[in-house]
Amino acid sequence: MGKDINGKELGKGITQRNDGRYNARVTINGVKINLYDYNLSLLKKNLEAKKLKVLRDDYSTRPNISLNQWYKDEWFPVYKSPYLKDEVNRHNYIVRYENTFGRLLGNRRISCITEILIQKAANSLIDDFGYSTKFIRESVSSLKEALNAAVTNHLISRNPSSNIVVKNDNLVSERVVMTDEQQMQFLNIAKHRYYNEVYQILLSTGMRIGELTALQWDDIDFENKEIHIRHSMQSAYLNGKKILNMTTPKTSNSIRDIPMFDGVEKLFVSWKEKQDKAKKELGRRWRLPKEFENLVFTSSLGSPLTRYVLSNDINKIVSILDKNEEYLAEQENRKPQKFPKIHPHSFRHTFATRCFEKNLKPVFIMSIMGHSNYETTLSYTHLLKKSNDQQVSLAGSFV
Repeated sequence: MGKDINGKELGKGITQRNDGRYNARVTINGVKINLYDYNLSLLKKNLEAKKLKVLRDDYSTRPNISLNQWYKDEWFPVYKSPYLKDEVNRHNYIVRYENTFGRLLGNRRISCITEILIQKAANSLIDDFGYSTKFIRESVSSLKEALNAAVTNHLISRNPSSNIVVKNDNLVSERVVMTDEQQMQFLNIAKHRYYNEVYQILLSTGMRIGELTALQWDDIDFENKEIHIRHSMQSAYLNGKKILNMTTPKTSNSIRDIPMFDGVEKLFVSWKEKQDKAKKELGRRWRLPKEFENLVFTSSLGSPLTRYVLSNDINKIVSILDKNEEYLAEQENRKPQKFPKIHPHSFRHTFATRCFEKNLKPVFIMSIMGHSNYETTLSYTHLLKKSNDQQVSLAGSFV
């Protein structure tokens, strides 16, 4: 312990010279620090700041590191990648970062990134780039993990992403649900397209798109009228090549058996006939890889069906519906009403809504949907404006 000129202990590495100045001499990770000041409190404050800077600039954490360098080269390989299921998951994780905060803040030094910069970036990703609030919440969450690790590694003194608020004004629009009329309009166009049965099965089972595309014919239990959900398909493009990966479902609750409601069995039989016919006609040109030879859902050329293929076909159907509506609106001298922008997951939300409208018990719906908690299932009820109005009408007066 160092002492002042009167023999009072000052702390490790701190002494007082005969001229009254205080001197701090310490070595941190091989770096020598030598400071002088007449004010002891100020000296100690500057000493701690200098020690922290040395720790930040330590070779192992790389001096002046950017967010991209920390997130992609340091944090992700050590903290995150080893705990993700497979290469597709790892690829998707990095792509999400690159398309969001990596795009807007990635080249900035991590020590210069402030809370307001992250907040502005989050707002812009929703308002200017059109990302959903759910997607940005997930992106903020992973950024927060990375920056927490940066704090513990002495790169930054505090996490600037801790208080980021992701606005939820378009939460309902994320959960696009077709009305009865819209569903009928969509299916009237879809019945003339190759994936007609696929859309009807999605609307009759509530399966996630990854669960549907991973179905194998062994999972279709015609005897017990059940669909066994045991796998999920993930697809991504790595170095320009499409990678397909069969993995376990989203959660343990996702492993379930979905009953075949009326008409579902016939849809699977019809699809099997269509698939067998296409396979026979194409012969050697049938593209289904051997490892996926038992897949239920394939493209018209035999490739495994993916979210991207369905999304493209859905967009074409919606485009036809919009053109038909524009023509009718012109004939009726009114403004056209565009069909809602739907995506494959919209069919799952629509199925859940139909279940509530049919007054099925929430616990039963929860088991079919494969939700891990009751609140998730109940969250769909905020979409049931028509049902709520009916209940209010039935209730009448309470006084």
